[in-house]
Amino acid sequence: MNKRKVNRAWLARHLNDPYVKLAQKHGYRSRAAFKLSEIDAKDRLIRRGITVVDLGSAPGAWCQVLRERLVRPAGAGLDGRIIALDLLPMDPVADVEFIQGDFREDETLERLRQALSGTKVDLVVSDMAPNLSGVASADAARMSDLLELALEFSAEHLRPEGALLAKCFHGSGYSQTVERFKTVFRQVAARKPGASRDESAETYLVGRALRGGSE
Repeated sequence: MNKRKVNRAWLARHLNDPYVKLAQKHGYRSRAAFKLSEIDAKDRLIRRGITVVDLGSAPGAWCQVLRERLVRPAGAGLDGRIIALDLLPMDPVADVEFIQGDFREDETLERLRQALSGTKVDLVVSDMAPNLSGVASADAARMSDLLELALEFSAEHLRPEGALLAKCFHGSGYSQTVERFKTVFRQVAARKPGASRDESAETYLVGRALRGGSE
């Protein structure tokens, strides 16, 4: 099958995707908004008054959902704080602080630490994924590296009762990823929201309550 036919098939599926249509209807920047909404409906991760860090935030759909949950009545600012970070530029989302940079670089991490100014975080959400090469082992290794960084950041900056929601791939290295989560968090659960395409290997892990934190 040539590339043009593949692209045409993908475009047709994308345009007919009910979640794409819903995203357009509700003004979300991508269908990913519904992944976060579904997981939050089950796990109750987002509540007013919290500080959230959104890793891999572009194009901003998760920021939109976070803002909806934290905005004060009548839209008068946030009851809480959202700091978003991505390697790519992101159009502004009202009340969201955005840092553009590579999460893998120390300089970007330092900018994020400075933005927090010592404030502990209640929730870290990560929809980060590497640029896929099509080589399963290499892609799994890159994804593992990103997850490790998210776990290290969470271990350093989360409140003891805080949570991390992060995308991973269900395939090579998945069981090791789950075990790594369990070394950081006392509670770990896997989620596959309905808005995640059936053929996609993506799975989301929810880690809650840092080990070493208050019981």
